[in-house]
Amino acid sequence: MEHPKIPIVGIGPDGLAGLSARSAEWLRGAELIFGSEAALKLLPELDAERVRIGTDLPEVVEKMRSNFGKRRMAVAAVGDPLFYGTARYLCEKVGPDKFEVVPHVSSMQLAFARLKETWEEAYLTDLSAKALDDVLDKIRVAETVGLFTSDKYPPNRIARELLSRGIDYFRGSVCENLGGRDERITQAELSEIQDLRFDPLNVFILKRKPNTPDRPRSGAQLGRFGNPDDLFAQSRPKTGLITQAEVRAVALAQLDLRSGDVAWDVGAGSGSVAIEMAQLVAPGTVFAIEQDSADYHLIQANLDTFGIANVKPIFGTAPGVFESLPAPDAIFVGGNGGEVARLLEASYAALRPGGRLVSNVGTLEMISATYAILKRLATTVDVLLMNLSRGVEQLESLRFEAVNPTVLLRVRKPLT
Repeated sequence: MEHPKIPIVGIGPDGLAGLSARSAEWLRGAELIFGSEAALKLLPELDAERVRIGTDLPEVVEKMRSNFGKRRMAVAAVGDPLFYGTARYLCEKVGPDKFEVVPHVSSMQLAFARLKETWEEAYLTDLSAKALDDVLDKIRVAETVGLFTSDKYPPNRIARELLSRGIDYFRGSVCENLGGRDERITQAELSEIQDLRFDPLNVFILKRKPNTPDRPRSGAQLGRFGNPDDLFAQSRPKTGLITQAEVRAVALAQLDLRSGDVAWDVGAGSGSVAIEMAQLVAPGTVFAIEQDSADYHLIQANLDTFGIANVKPIFGTAPGVFESLPAPDAIFVGGNGGEVARLLEASYAALRPGGRLVSNVGTLEMISATYAILKRLATTVDVLLMNLSRGVEQLESLRFEAVNPTVLLRVRKPLT
């Protein structure tokens, strides 16, 4: 005889009253009911034996396995069981064929709905499963953040921790007891939230203030090259356009930088490439050329943060500023925009004999245009397509998060 499936039922603040007749019947008929402390509190009328799901997930799995087919079981979860809930873990460990999942509206969905904010691009995470330190760098560079808080990380502590690390550019919204009679939404500065207390059942939403740059990680050590992207202060809304750490490392290898070289970073953005160039050419000099005023000041801020003295920020438009600079041994071209032909031709002309030029592009149109121009200038063009995926831990699983594909094109100027 086939064993009945274990229902995993999502519930809201009104408990059984807010469920369909079928879902309510499943929970009433259970002899053994599993759930977080918050979920079980919403079901005071049930007489079944209760098993609290906390950090001892392997013990929960073993209890389910040993009782499967012997006792009627059910799992109660707040909101959507598959949205930062334990349903995924249980399905992986016990077997997905043994469960039937019935979702409810997630408290995260409700929170964004109450604030009239979209969550399409938001960074979402659960602080009952992760330490705040492990997600700080993703919060640092996000536009919008949704946090399931926990007893260890309530909103006031999160606000204090963010402020202590210089992450002061978010406004917070704490959404308590969503869907219940005592629902409350508090919108305030982090400096105010750090002194307030909230009901344990809450969601914390962070929204970046307009036109505020990231703060780089405080106390972080700068490596010679390939430093994490979020180590550098970046401008908004252009975060994500920084040359990725892995691409930076390969580009610097292609530039074949040596001690004493003169190097140019054309379209330097926040200066990540120029800063790493500087460590490889020291005591040589890097000229970081940038025409955007906000990015020019970010280059200086990053130089101050890391104490880099051999990068000279140049505020101006390329190639107009080239004449005033010493001839380079190596040039990195990024952010080349629409005047790619004039820029690349002038850059190649400025190179010393034997000099190297590397361009980083990310669209098909720019790849074709850049390749055609470099092919006219040099006999050989090395082209490298980079497809990267970074490992991300989720519960006990490892998945991969893709980075936008990018192409590096390199030429070397003949010695004669």
